[in-house]
Amino acid sequence: MTNSKRRLDVALIVGIAAVILLPWYRIEGGFFGLGWLSSFPGDPSTAPGILEIASYGRWWLAIAVGLFLFGGIARFLRNPMQRGALMACAGALGFLFLALQGLAITASGWSWTISEAVFGMLADGQPAMGAGVITLGIMFVLLFSFGLAERGVMKGDAFVVSAITMLVVLVAIFVFYPVGSMFVGAFQSFDGSFNPDGFIANIQDPSLWSLSCVVGGDRCGLAWRTLFLAILTAGGSTLLGLCFALVATRTQFPFKKGLRLLTVLPIITPPFVVGLALTLLFGRAGVVTEAAASLFGTEPSRWLYGLTGIWIAQVLSFTPISFLVLIGVVEGVSPSMEEASQTLRANRWRTFWRVSLPLMKPGLANAFLIGFIESMADFGNPMVLGGSHGVLSTEIFFSVVGAQNDPSRAAVLAMVLLVFTLSAFLAQRLWLQGKSFATVTGKGDSGAHIALPRGLSIAVHALVIPWMIFTVIVYLMILFGGFVRTWGLDNTLTVEHYVKAFSIGFRDDGSLAWSGVAWNSFWTTMEIALISAPLTAAVGLLTAYLIVRQKFVGRGLFEFALMMSFAIPGTVIGISYIMAFNLPPLEMTGTALILVACFVFRNMPVGVRGGVAAMSQLDKSLDEASLTLGAGSLRTIRKVILPLLRPAITAALVYSFVRAITSISAVIFLVSAQYNMSTAYIVGLVENGEYGVAIAYSSALIVVMVIVIAGFQLLVGERRLRRTNRIATPTTASASLSQEKTA
Repeated sequence: MTNSKRRLDVALIVGIAAVILLPWYRIEGGFFGLGWLSSFPGDPSTAPGILEIASYGRWWLAIAVGLFLFGGIARFLRNPMQRGALMACAGALGFLFLALQGLAITASGWSWTISEAVFGMLADGQPAMGAGVITLGIMFVLLFSFGLAERGVMKGDAFVVSAITMLVVLVAIFVFYPVGSMFVGAFQSFDGSFNPDGFIANIQDPSLWSLSCVVGGDRCGLAWRTLFLAILTAGGSTLLGLCFALVATRTQFPFKKGLRLLTVLPIITPPFVVGLALTLLFGRAGVVTEAAASLFGTEPSRWLYGLTGIWIAQVLSFTPISFLVLIGVVEGVSPSMEEASQTLRANRWRTFWRVSLPLMKPGLANAFLIGFIESMADFGNPMVLGGSHGVLSTEIFFSVVGAQNDPSRAAVLAMVLLVFTLSAFLAQRLWLQGKSFATVTGKGDSGAHIALPRGLSIAVHALVIPWMIFTVIVYLMILFGGFVRTWGLDNTLTVEHYVKAFSIGFRDDGSLAWSGVAWNSFWTTMEIALISAPLTAAVGLLTAYLIVRQKFVGRGLFEFALMMSFAIPGTVIGISYIMAFNLPPLEMTGTALILVACFVFRNMPVGVRGGVAAMSQLDKSLDEASLTLGAGSLRTIRKVILPLLRPAITAALVYSFVRAITSISAVIFLVSAQYNMSTAYIVGLVENGEYGVAIAYSSALIVVMVIVIAGFQLLVGERRLRRTNRIATPTTASASLSQEKTA
């Protein structure tokens, strides 16, 4: 009772402050710039909600304030069921009203004809939502959540109910709303009227579904090419990621630290750079191509430009993601189960195949799914190496910004992508459904993983070592390109590209001047990435906790909705964000907020999948014991679950930080003169032919990302499972078993 009233008091105080102390509408100069304080509260553009109602004729806002105060009546009710019903009702109605009035009333008045017919003309409209209305909207969501908790939903756990409700609202705003506005365009003509002709024509296009390659034709349709490439990339990246994880955790490989660095390098590489490096190596005038021509007399060909080249670049780029997902899963397999198998006289190969590998299924399934979706959504590699073999993501881009200018076709292609990724998601769910993979329980174990079977150890080393060498060569070529005058033509060594990008000087007054052309976008990129990374990790892991540990109506739909933002190409995400957030009620284009929102909700699914895979191995009895001893859900997460999820936390932080720096397909639509991201700037350099500066900038970003990633790993730390840090050979395993028997 006391906690309930305390929560309600806090919500009421914050909500009232939002109405009387914060500007209701969007501040053009930015809320956090605090420039609005000079004209607050008398100026209509900065006035709080109470003055907008009383002095500026926006009477409809009084309904929202009235609904909030109506919910406050619950403070004086003693019956928890009645109190909860009143709070939930007031919260739901208030939030829905805020959303509807924002959509219905724009800067010029009513946006819906029916509203004007019912309520008459408006003397004035309203700008986009600002700090006041957004804060009040959050309080409405919390009021609704607290009401449900009062009525016993989720066993009365207000934190869990609030987390689920808030995530549903955020996903609806930042995933469904923009994507829905994009898909609506598939059934509209240029004037906005309903016209399904474009949808019908595009969905029946033979170039999309043709199977002529099966019957001897030149190539299959765009959809089948993309699907085939995604399956190959997902399979290759998952296999290599598993090999890297096994070598890093189950062998005595002497260069494990170097292996971990090499697996991270491709994912922290800005777009186009790997493609350019592969071109320099294997293109018609590439180093390897010319060497082969001179040694063996082979004719230079264009084999790299097409699905083969895209596949090599994608496997190189996405294997690190699989490794980051799988490393925690491979480490989490309990050595006690493997030792039990050997006690029952199973050899190492049978133990690995029948015990260890099946327990890795959640990680393998998630790694394959992420690789599949990443390949589907990839834009940079097909752009550089695709040649005439386009894929869905590049075709969507050209459908919007190319000569076609056909938003309807872009929307239809995005729908096809969504069908493919949804199918992969459902297949993964069916494969894992009804199975338990818990290996980390409250019981201790010896921590001695069995060594890999000899044949398997040779096989994984045979894959990992050549791939390490290949990766080193690719990155040496990238490094070399930053120190030559003209990459591939004039190989004279120079540092002029770095000087142009990152020069530092002094002004007349002696102050430091960041005079290099790259500094502006560099500092903006670091700021946006460091803000979005912890937000992405927090939201992703919280979502994983809710999916794995909580049972609520619509959990499967909720999980799919989160994956949808990851499944749709960044090109479509960028365009849909522009369409949704360029006008009221939420106007964010040209601001840092739209970039942060895009990164958080596009990259969050990786944190979700990594968290789900890692949390599937944690026995539920661990957090149940904490709850039984009186700890709440929030304290249980903080004290019990998070320390055991450190590999997943590190993976989420690293991935979200890196993707905020290296994303291009969505970012290129969302950057502005004030907030220009590094990838968009690099693309501009490439388009202008300044390859040296682009590579120098990319190399500097790689170094900075390595430093920040190391900082993340030191900050988060390692998971401690009371295991010795060793690999069990048959001798050590037998000794361990003998000690246990003696004990």
